[in-house]
Amino acid sequence: MKSHLFLTAALLTLGAAPALAQTAPAPATSTAAKPHFGTWGVDLSAMDTAAKPGDDFQRYTSGKWLDATEIPADRPSVGAFNDLRETTQEQLQKLITEGPAEAKYRAFYDSYMDEARAEKLGLAPLKADLAVLDAIATKRDFARFMGGTAGQFGISLVDSGPYADTTDPTVNVLWMSQGGIGLPEREYYFADQFKTQRAAYAGYIERTMKAIGHANPKAAAKTIMAFETALAQVSWKVADRRDIDKVNNPMSSAQLMSYAPGIEWTALMEGAGIGAQQRIIVNENTAIRDISALYDKTPLATLKLWQAFHVADQAAPYLTKALVDSRFEYVKTLSGQAQQRPRWRRAVGQVDGSLGELVGQDYVARYFPASSKAKMEALVVNLNLAMADRIKANDWMSESTKTAALEKLTRMDVMVGYPDKFRNYDALEVKSDDLYGNVKRAGQFNYAYTMADLGKKVDRKKWGMNPQTVNAYNGGLENKIVFPAGILQAPFFDPAADDAVNYGAIGAVIGHEIIHGFDDQGRKIDANGAVRDWWGEDDGKRFEERAKVFGDQYAKYEAAPGAFVNPDLTMGENIADLAGLLVTLDAYRKSLGGKDAPVIDGLSGEQRLFLAFAQVWRGKAREDAIRNQVATDPHSPQRFRLLGPTRNIEAWYQAFGVKPGDAMYIAPEQRAKIW
Repeated sequence: MKSHLFLTAALLTLGAAPALAQTAPAPATSTAAKPHFGTWGVDLSAMDTAAKPGDDFQRYTSGKWLDATEIPADRPSVGAFNDLRETTQEQLQKLITEGPAEAKYRAFYDSYMDEARAEKLGLAPLKADLAVLDAIATKRDFARFMGGTAGQFGISLVDSGPYADTTDPTVNVLWMSQGGIGLPEREYYFADQFKTQRAAYAGYIERTMKAIGHANPKAAAKTIMAFETALAQVSWKVADRRDIDKVNNPMSSAQLMSYAPGIEWTALMEGAGIGAQQRIIVNENTAIRDISALYDKTPLATLKLWQAFHVADQAAPYLTKALVDSRFEYVKTLSGQAQQRPRWRRAVGQVDGSLGELVGQDYVARYFPASSKAKMEALVVNLNLAMADRIKANDWMSESTKTAALEKLTRMDVMVGYPDKFRNYDALEVKSDDLYGNVKRAGQFNYAYTMADLGKKVDRKKWGMNPQTVNAYNGGLENKIVFPAGILQAPFFDPAADDAVNYGAIGAVIGHEIIHGFDDQGRKIDANGAVRDWWGEDDGKRFEERAKVFGDQYAKYEAAPGAFVNPDLTMGENIADLAGLLVTLDAYRKSLGGKDAPVIDGLSGEQRLFLAFAQVWRGKAREDAIRNQVATDPHSPQRFRLLGPTRNIEAWYQAFGVKPGDAMYIAPEQRAKIW
């Protein structure tokens, strides 16, 4: 199931939230071994203290690091997130390769690393799949094939999978979203700034069609590009796809067939293993209607060309070096990286994606101590208390809306480190000499696992990320926040670091995920997880007015020449960054129990908190990668995830003596005040 944008607007998360207490436990500063960075948790050598904090806080906190750091040729970007992901991959490789040869994840890894066997097999595994497609003689059979691509190589005009119902979030119903295009987003087919990427994609299609034996690959590529461009033309823009009000379009199977009659829906659903449904949340409803009409008028021969390319494209990473390299020639134009990732890293990524909780169970046993889980849970309690206080003290919200907000916060589940129960992979067959087969079997296995939830009660204890993932999320309609063990490492979380550092880093992550329940989309979901307007009319209007002030600031941020941040796309993440930082600042103050924070290396507690926050968001990225992010990602580029929130927080001005005339200064009455 492909992600729905309004559900993925969460970066960093937790678990089952403890009930709000009257007083907050204050985690004591750890007496553990030396912190990962410096003597108390922040890399002071990275700072450029010649820069004024109020002119460029990124430069002040990480200027020397920015000057000295080069982006490796095989990476699109560097920074705290990227570096920790690299470290986690190294941990996983060590874990996998030291395991017994008969272990499933070791066998999967070994099959990926056997490049000689992939060369010997050539295109034989792919040709068997293409033969099935080639034999299709009717559009009904083609629709059935499309449905069967879920969990397999190939593509569908619509993507679907189970998730909580928008009205009754205790039950999983089918969600459906637009699909069918190969470039990252619809704008890649039209915008001048993506001419290079379009040309590279067309060239890659032609090379692929030639490789699989098409008689006229150039003509085939032209036909495929024309079809995908027509699909893109009727597809929704990315910002609209994250708006729950717009994507919440429930229909039955019968209503869908009447609304969008061009596709043989019964056959497509049969191919996907789905029966008739009484309730489908049809996300981009007008796009799916128009895509269906386009399908109806498109010749079967064109559809088969389009599908053949995508089957080969998705299979390419597991075949010959020639196909792997051909694919990378296109992919690198999206990110700007010059070199392919080492094969072992690609192998680890494949194991992670295919056998995530199997390897994850051993990962947490080796790398995530119980003491880290306990300290994280204590931090979460403080952050919850701080958020409750902010809601209660809110001066623009009615009492009835505050009550509803507090109920949602109290019922927000918090999950830390790893799930209570790990998945069982016994039924999945993995062979050390069958990479292509392993990928297909794992795809089918994981698709069946996902689809087993359809029509059943929502299990809020199930995780949507692996324990080793360096990220976190807010579960949207499940009203939960999840923090995998992977992100609970320095610089985000360091048990040996000063408390102010952990509040500025992982505390801001916790606050960020809590706030997603109250951002521009989360605020439309109630304590039960149902999509419902629980706000007083004037409260909602005031929220929108305050959000617009914040959005207007981001609209002026130029991430790359001519590429400005889109506040309609990034609003939820921007709000979570700002309010999450405010919440963790309050929580840190609460943790001091009325005492003054110690001064360390001449820095106050709040200065250390802001420094830790800043260094978590330090980073450098290639221009193509930035353009891709601005066009497709609900998260703002890293620089603006640092600058955007801090310049709206009075405590930051006080901590660093920022004054009128400084480049980052915003007059108090013009600052965004949302939560």
